[in-house]
Amino acid sequence: MIPMEKLGIGIIGAGRIGRIHAINLYRFFPEVEIVGIADIDLDRAMQLSREIDNKKVFDDPTALINHPDVHAILICSSTDTHTDLIIKAAKAEKDIFCEKPIALDIELIDEALTAVEESNVKLFVGFNRRFDPNFKKARELVLSGKIGKPHILKITSRDPEPPPIEYVKVSGGIFADMTIHDFDMARYLLNDEIVEVYATGNVLIDEKIMEYDDVDTAITVLKFRGGSMGVIDNSRKAVYGYDQRIEIFGSDGMISVNNKLEDETMIANSRSFQISKPLYFFLERYQEAYLNEMKEFVSSIINNSNPPVSGMDGKIAILIAEAAKKSLKERKPIKLEYQ
Repeated sequence: MIPMEKLGIGIIGAGRIGRIHAINLYRFFPEVEIVGIADIDLDRAMQLSREIDNKKVFDDPTALINHPDVHAILICSSTDTHTDLIIKAAKAEKDIFCEKPIALDIELIDEALTAVEESNVKLFVGFNRRFDPNFKKARELVLSGKIGKPHILKITSRDPEPPPIEYVKVSGGIFADMTIHDFDMARYLLNDEIVEVYATGNVLIDEKIMEYDDVDTAITVLKFRGGSMGVIDNSRKAVYGYDQRIEIFGSDGMISVNNKLEDETMIANSRSFQISKPLYFFLERYQEAYLNEMKEFVSSIINNSNPPVSGMDGKIAILIAEAAKKSLKERKPIKLEYQ
């Protein structure tokens, strides 16, 4: 246990992810004190500050990291800032929560993980889907042997709208910014490592995406160390909403998790059964998961326990994303080598 009146947290990044974490911490965590918010966009930071009792605003994240009342840092800024901020927070001996991905470059990830290890601080990587109650239960059922040996994993992950082209330019591609969640979920659900990846894809939604050597529709086939196989299908545009489903087929049965809908009302008549559409996007779909994720982060610090999603989990997800991108380009399966 860490003795302290309250856990002081500084939040870097006041965008939509930073906002949801800040509001959750403010509303539901009496053991936490938000020391301040740092963002290069001061207007955005001020707007968020007003929603959480006018917490102090910083235009320099280093000043927030080094603040004596800060015990832990939430990094919710753009991906290209992550490793620098992780290293600064580690050197300041502050525990760290960082949204995925840690970086798009393995060497930068290794630099950040080395700094974390040398400073003996915690690093929790924000793969929020692990904390969805239904996905968590599916994993528990797999580990308990309820469906025997897993044979086939299917993950469907489709966004309601493609991202802006400005985002596509810097995102690292569909595998690094979208499928990365599914790669992590595949490892999590089966508690097994991916050893081979084969990816195929095309531009079927927005031709501008092609200009940045990327695709908007993809299928990825996975092979696991234990012999199981997996299929992930991704689309940047599902006209009916945010499509998030899994199925795990095993020797003794099957587990499935379907979409969360706008409501549970169903209309039935002589012509059809009608249900509501899935929730629109990730902030709505994973609202509970974000809250549970933050509970785990705060608990890991207060109880001095290991974070359930480590820096190595973040590195492995990028290794798989790189292999998928290489497979798409070379049109062949790519074996994974973990270092």
